[in-house]
Amino acid sequence: MANHKSALKRIRQSRKRNLRNRYYGKTMRTVVRKLRKETDKATAEKNYKRVTSLLDRLASKGLISKNKAANLKSKLAHTISKL
Repeated sequence: MANHKSALKRIRQSRKRNLRNRYYGKTMRTVVRKLRKETDKATAEKNYKRVTSLLDRLASKGLISKNKAANLKSKLAHTISKL
């Protein structure tokens, strides 16, 4: 167990960040899956804007890399164009 006050604070911060990062990671995977399963083009295009916004936000915060965000957006756009 930690002996210093600062170490205890670090543990608390790490737990908080870990939970937040897990939440956003799970949310990202869920919305990407839902968008891939979409069959209506109009709805898919509307949701694509929200998903790209989320991906850009996560990339800017460092939760995912900018390349991963770009790759996901590209693949999703390709999927939507096929509808």
